[in-house]
Amino acid sequence: MDKELEQKIKRIFNQQKAFFKTHQTKDIEFRKAQLRKFRDVFLQHTDALCEALSVDLGKSRKEAEYVEIQIVISELDYFLEHIDEWAKPVFVPSKPHPSGAEVVSKVIHEPYGVTYIIGPFNYPVQLTFSPLIGALIAGNTAIIKPSENTPNVARVLEDIVKESFDESYVSVIQGAIEENTLLLSLPFDYIFFTGSPNVGKIVMKAAAEQLIPLALELGGKSPTIVHQDADLDKAVSRISYGKWINCGQTCVAPDYIYIHESVKDAFIEKFKAHLDTVYSGESLGKIGKIISQNQIRNLAGYLEAAPDKVIYGGRYDLDTRHFEATLMDNVTWEDQIMQQEIFGPILPVMTYRDIDEALEEINSRPKPLALYVFTENQDFADRVLDHTTSGDAEINSTIIHVGSHYLPFGGVGTSGMGKYHGKFSFESFSHSRSVLQVK
Repeated sequence: MDKELEQKIKRIFNQQKAFFKTHQTKDIEFRKAQLRKFRDVFLQHTDALCEALSVDLGKSRKEAEYVEIQIVISELDYFLEHIDEWAKPVFVPSKPHPSGAEVVSKVIHEPYGVTYIIGPFNYPVQLTFSPLIGALIAGNTAIIKPSENTPNVARVLEDIVKESFDESYVSVIQGAIEENTLLLSLPFDYIFFTGSPNVGKIVMKAAAEQLIPLALELGGKSPTIVHQDADLDKAVSRISYGKWINCGQTCVAPDYIYIHESVKDAFIEKFKAHLDTVYSGESLGKIGKIISQNQIRNLAGYLEAAPDKVIYGGRYDLDTRHFEATLMDNVTWEDQIMQQEIFGPILPVMTYRDIDEALEEINSRPKPLALYVFTENQDFADRVLDHTTSGDAEINSTIIHVGSHYLPFGGVGTSGMGKYHGKFSFESFSHSRSVLQVK
């Protein structure tokens, strides 16, 4: 690593440590003022962000505003509205004191200190700035490392941070593995990582060596169960939205379909017709770009391993990084595509006759980040939820839960640890300190 960059990283880290010790970030009005300024600067960069998202990921203006910019603003406004309430001490009942003296017990929320936020490539604005505003609303400072795989977006993120904050409060460090390795060697007070389970293991190992608390937002093969009584038109439309948005590069995207054998053929025909209608024969470039040529080769490998199972789509272009919305049928657990998270616009379809057997197959594998159930029978939906585990779940919908301030978002087991969004972000980035006072 360049010696000058190494010195810069350590200097900024030490500056943030020193600034946090001034206790200025513990002032609620300071937090709100800083985030209001950030809000203004962020919106001023809307055009630049949308352009960068188009270049790096092929996102349309509409998609960029909806899934990246508006989610950040909505979350930020919710934080500003509720921070005064969240920051108040929570008084709880007390056990009697041995002396008979009066006892008062409360829980206060304290910031951890200097936080390290590692952003991913797939939603490089939302999944970098949403944790950031959570860290700041809780009273921390932050060093951010955006994904090196979306360089144009990363530069705009850095511009926004520089215009909004002093580097002793919030700073962006650009780089890849080398820079991340150095940053992970520093004694941060909290780490927030969004990315793959493999990199998550590296982050967690580095944190464990210094006993640094952390949150890991990872991924996995999120199943989508379509029961025989499901409204197939709704299922097709809503699964399609969740799968193809961002070219399938969404951590909570439906990874595969598990459908009752009695309605599979009708479902497949409806899905093909839906794709023909939505993409009008232009699906190769209409759902965005795959992040790299290497990932396109990985995705193509799934198709090449089972070419007879591709029933829709399958085209791709290495140069433009476009990949067509693709359906695969008659897939089994032995197929290559079922061995890891797909993270691309390929949707394999499997069938079941006995739901208990299907649930046993799902439960025998790593716990997914999300699970989706399409059914008109509440008892069936409850049965699936009762007999499975996942980070989050939806019934008759996909991926919408990610945008809710009122629900905790996060994984379980290999799909992650820790929850955020809304009040859960404040709690994730805060230490709950018990205080007992005897009068």
